Amino acid sequence: MFHNAALGRTAMAPYDWALLWVVLALMGIGLVMVYSASAAIAEARSASQQPAYYLIRHATYLALGLTFAYAVFLLPSSLWQKLAPWLFVLGVLCLVAVLVPGIGKAVLGSQRWIPLGPLGNFQPSELVKLFTVVYAADYTVRKAAMMHNFRHGFLPMLAVMVLVGGLLLLEPDFGAFVVIVAIALGILFLGGFNVRLFLGLTAMLTISFVLMIVTSDYRRERVLGYLDPWKDPLGAGYQLTHALIAFGRGEWLGVGLGDSVEKLFYLPEAYTDFLLAVIGEELGFVGVATVIGLFAWLVWRAFSIGWQAAMMGRNFQALVAQGVGIWLAAQGFINMGVNLGLLPTKGLTLPLMSYGGSAIVANCLAIALLVRIDFENRCLMKGKRQ
Repeated sequence: MFHNAALGRTAMAPYDWALLWVVLALMGIGLVMVYSASAAIAEARSASQQPAYYLIRHATYLALGLTFAYAVFLLPSSLWQKLAPWLFVLGVLCLVAVLVPGIGKAVLGSQRWIPLGPLGNFQPSELVKLFTVVYAADYTVRKAAMMHNFRHGFLPMLAVMVLVGGLLLLEPDFGAFVVIVAIALGILFLGGFNVRLFLGLTAMLTISFVLMIVTSDYRRERVLGYLDPWKDPLGAGYQLTHALIAFGRGEWLGVGLGDSVEKLFYLPEAYTDFLLAVIGEELGFVGVATVIGLFAWLVWRAFSIGWQAAMMGRNFQALVAQGVGIWLAAQGFINMGVNLGLLPTKGLTLPLMSYGGSAIVANCLAIALLVRIDFENRCLMKGKRQ
């Protein structure tokens, strides 16, 4: 078979269309399921009593996120490296602002949002996840020669993470804290951090998480409810038992789109944290497996793009791409684990799918940055300037 290397380079598509279609598929499924899961609640609770209330808002957030994503795609990834420290400082300032009375908004005992009028509520921790990816990648590249030194390679990052973690726990937002720590540690490890130190720190963090659970009444109740949700099905185990009932009703092919019973005021947060349970009930095992498969492919592709960038000596871009993969994998795994009863109940949305303006916009920006890195990789492989 005739093969011409130069022809192969020029024939390469400028974009990874498969990646874009997978992302759009997840967004599309999410849009349909958010409407299905929220229609009854919107009709009963929204001021307009319109079933499409949350659908319209979710579609608006998606449109806003995709618009910002296009703008981000047009920016060279090197600009993110230059701005990384300043973006992270901006994120920390937002976390401080949300705790200031009169600026931050408290809902159900948690102060995580800043009201933005008709646009809804802005949740700074979602953008901080993105800024952590960029900052940790930049930090690792700058400190590459010191990655085996605990004092000079890790302690500065530890201090920064302690500051961010402290602010998140004051809200409190334990779920975001876990995801951000996973992102930072994952990028440091991929950047060459000493394996023994990494394992030691992982053990220390595990002990710290256990202590935070033991010393907090509401976290301890969640864990106990997770271990035996049927012991208190109307209390600590309420969300999990109804999520499990939803999956049980769905069986292999589901009860049919729109026919979920659990979303009718039984399953709390059906269109946000527990969207996967509604998917399981309405679309069955096949629907859940499809969503998991799409996420698995997306995470694999993020790591592949990072590997391609690393092979070209683009270390910052490599770590950013893999950091986005870690973010999607960690948050997706936690959300799915909570829905399936594999992990204690935690307030984390399903990336790209669940209702939530700040999360959707942040996810879109992360995907845009990933697509940009892949685009630059392809330009370099073609011998073109980015």
